[in-house]
Amino acid sequence: MTTFEITQLLAGFIGTLGFGILFNIRGRRLAAVAFGGFLSWGLFIAANHLIPNEPIDYFIVAAVVSLYSEIMARILKTPATPIATTSLIPLIPGGSLYYTMTSALESDFNDFLGKAVATLKLAGALALGIIIVTTVSQALFRRRKKRAVTVHD
Repeated sequence: MTTFEITQLLAGFIGTLGFGILFNIRGRRLAAVAFGGFLSWGLFIAANHLIPNEPIDYFIVAAVVSLYSEIMARILKTPATPIATTSLIPLIPGGSLYYTMTSALESDFNDFLGKAVATLKLAGALALGIIIVTTVSQALFRRRKKRAVTVHD
């Protein structure tokens, strides 16, 4: 791991910590969120080395961090959504969106279209990773809860 990647990991941790504070997350939840930001960027670096396809990397990281969020939500007895959304802050495709909007404002519509499609792929992969894990975990949790009620009756 290079010094640059270590710096990126620390930036992911500190940036996510800052967003956690901004979103009024406190205590152990704030620690879980900050670690989630560290985890999301670390997984992205690793995935990018293994699979140099950004949308696939985004999907994989979003799915793993969403699973982490679901687990931490059960441990901390809190909703998973604030943990997941804040932990995935380092993956927001801000640079890509900036360059997309710059191309639009400069009336370079060929460049705009290519960059817009790339940005939408990243955002879609991120959303898809979150949706799949959240849906599956909620279905499993309901099933487990229903089974527990049936056994006790």
